Amino acid sequence: MGLFTRTTETAPCEVEVSHCFDSLHAHVKFLNGAVIHPGDEVLVHGAPVLAPYGEVVREARTATITRASTLEQLWTRMTGNFEFMELCEFSFTEEVSL
Repeated sequence: MGLFTRTTETAPCEVEVSHCFDSLHAHVKFLNGAVIHPGDEVLVHGAPVLAPYGEVVREARTATITRASTLEQLWTRMTGNFEFMELCEFSFTEEVSL
């Protein structure tokens, strides 16, 4: 991993979506032991996982992990530790990525 360069890797994963009265969540578990570090980005491939009310759905997928550069990791750690990061961006889209 370089100071300014980003790398990508592909990982098998399991997506779990819960749409229950006591739990509304979406989790991604990497099946190859991949670990996400500060500044990394994850793109899960495939159609959106939809769970009807009262159910938990689990699906096997593939994810692309874009690793942050060393400089980006350092910046993310510094700003996170000093609470400069007030906005988290989450994106759930139906857009198909090629």
